[in-house]
Amino acid sequence: MDSDRSSVSDERAGRSSWLCPDELDRERMLDMEERVRPARLKTLAILAVALACVASSTGWWPLLFLIPAAAFFGIADKFMPHVERPELMMFAAWIGSELTIAGAVALAGGQRIVALPWLAIPVITLSARFSMRGVVAGVAIACASMLAVAFGVDYHEVVAHPEIVLASLALVLCVAVLSTPLMRSDIQHRSDAVIDQLTGMLNRNALGARTHELAQQSQVTGEQVGVIVADLDHFKAINDTRGHTVGDMVLKDVAYLLRKQLRAFDLAYRLGGEEFLILVPGSDLRGTLELAERLRAAIASSPVAGGLSVTLSIGASASAHGERFDYETEFAEADAALYAAKRAGRNRVCATERRAAAAPLPRAQEPSAHGSAGDAVAA
Repeated sequence: MDSDRSSVSDERAGRSSWLCPDELDRERMLDMEERVRPARLKTLAILAVALACVASSTGWWPLLFLIPAAAFFGIADKFMPHVERPELMMFAAWIGSELTIAGAVALAGGQRIVALPWLAIPVITLSARFSMRGVVAGVAIACASMLAVAFGVDYHEVVAHPEIVLASLALVLCVAVLSTPLMRSDIQHRSDAVIDQLTGMLNRNALGARTHELAQQSQVTGEQVGVIVADLDHFKAINDTRGHTVGDMVLKDVAYLLRKQLRAFDLAYRLGGEEFLILVPGSDLRGTLELAERLRAAIASSPVAGGLSVTLSIGASASAHGERFDYETEFAEADAALYAAKRAGRNRVCATERRAAAAPLPRAQEPSAHGSAGDAVAA
């Protein structure tokens, strides 16, 4: 049994990294990046204004170093949703920004290198994105960059007045030491409120703000939003025959397998018990049904919790193009389709007839000899 169960556990471990030990940390990093991005742009603008103000004495070259700093994060933001370990790309962008700021400070130079403390600015964001290992690595890079700039620009001045560097190093360390527990506390409180502690998925408390945001976005952009409601088949029998401990293991593994199929900006929720919800921004009904089928197939083909085979019944819906997304309406449609999938024999994907008429569906396939469903069935 242990060897059977290790398949999902080993796969989960294979997607971990020294920066993000598990999927929950990775999702938190991606969420935090969305929040940090506007502040990062403002910070670069402030540094640009400061460099412009002293350009008469330092020249305009330091300003050019801020362009790569913005470019590194722009490239990372573009490609992170498409890579398996986006945290590595984000950390590379962070290093790039730290080095470009170091270059700007070195070019600005000046007596006693007055801009040296600027290298502490990126350190503030480390604990918001990465594990403690990432924080330690980032602080080490910041300190090394600071020493390289200080001794490289004016070795004799630094030797004569070591307080120039010591004060800046102390600033970097204090920023890291103070920001880390504050950020960890904020993360813990937010996680307790919106994260399902068993599966690591978002819970019902997180739904309100996100659905309101999607409604506003769809009203402006006209983009559709897909809704998927999934329910584990015969889950009560697992709890009754194998016990609730095994049932919890099943839910954890199923949650992991579901999240693995999703894009970085798709959101997965555990509504309670064995029921899950997926919000799919920018997806029409066809795309939502295709994703739902991938989710169904992934669960049906992957033994969980000691080699158990489980299946999902799934209902799908999507808002109309150009219309404001109404979560209650789309959830009701997807939920009705879910019950239709249950009545039709389980382990299948359904859309209600009203939604199916709104868009051409992927061609349905006949259930196999083992009873698995095809791509989609209109209820």
